[in-house]
Amino acid sequence: MRLGGKVAIVTGASSGIGAATSKLFAAEGARVILAARRAVALDAIVEQLDALAGEAIAVPGDVIDEAYARRLVDVAVSEFGGLDIAFNNAGALGPRTELPAMALADWNQVIQTNLTAAFLGAKHQIPAMRARGGGSLLFTSSFVGHTIGLPGMGAYAASKAGLIGLVQCLAVEHGADAIRVNAVLPGGTRTPMAGDFSAHPELEDVIASFHALKRLAEPEEIARAALFLASDESSFVTGSAMLADGGNSITKV
Repeated sequence: MRLGGKVAIVTGASSGIGAATSKLFAAEGARVILAARRAVALDAIVEQLDALAGEAIAVPGDVIDEAYARRLVDVAVSEFGGLDIAFNNAGALGPRTELPAMALADWNQVIQTNLTAAFLGAKHQIPAMRARGGGSLLFTSSFVGHTIGLPGMGAYAASKAGLIGLVQCLAVEHGADAIRVNAVLPGGTRTPMAGDFSAHPELEDVIASFHALKRLAEPEEIARAALFLASDESSFVTGSAMLADGGNSITKV
């Protein structure tokens, strides 16, 4: 039980990496606040965790709303007594378009979901962790904008690169508070955000070829990377951008 007695917030928890991480955190003993916009999907995951004797609460809402970021922390404190872990995982790809053709509204939507929401989450999570005597603050960044640039993904790359800068500054600012701050950088992962490859298996083969392991990740594999960063197994790890990308960043084809 690597997270026994811990309380965690997971955003983007209704599917993909967030759902897998919520289940793994609960299996490792954490009490979990599940956050996402889709209430029905969150409730279904809570039912699964209840069946496995986990403790979880679904709190639906939009991560770009500061009142929602505050509410997630308030629920963690009021229902479970505090906050030890926050996995700010919610994200959006946005439209694949070159920058001159990108609408300002599309740019803003990606930046707000991927970067501003992370700021809002951390703003309210850090004081709760400080009151708890420390904690682990996690973000989902990407190899896109860190080791690789992809066409049509300027907003996404900028937001994910910005997260790494935020991680580094927060790690320095709050290391003395025993709050560790890290980012996990997944490679191609089988999630709803990545899309359904069943109709185009050749596209999946192409994307898989970009990785040294020649396959996509399952969400549970990325969840295990998040568990490492959330747990005391990474007790001397902070300010890091940890690649869990199947060797994408080192492969040139």
